Amino acid sequence: MAKQSKAQQETVERVMHEFAEGELETSAGRKVTSRRQAVAIGLSEAGASNQQSPAQNKRRKGEAERRARGQGPTKAELYERAKKADVPGRSTMSKAELEKALG
Repeated sequence: MAKQSKAQQETVERVMHEFAEGELETSAGRKVTSRRQAVAIGLSEAGASNQQSPAQNKRRKGEAERRARGQGPTKAELYERAKKADVPGRSTMSKAELEKALG
């Protein structure tokens, strides 16, 4: 099992505490009775995987947070829009430049 970051450890600890107190529930609202399921829920909430390193987990969690916040379109999406609009020099543009060119 890969090492977890401090924030991930704290999240898993909180979930395991809820499990020990009998307060942890599944998304369907049923009480969690399996320790394995509680660990899986904790890793999921921490945005972690027990098969990845802390660096990989941090990157994965950051990507999920950006998607959740709705940071707007990705560079790839902007590039496709620029391609359809036939924007010259699009292949060398940064994300900010693509956003500016597309208006």
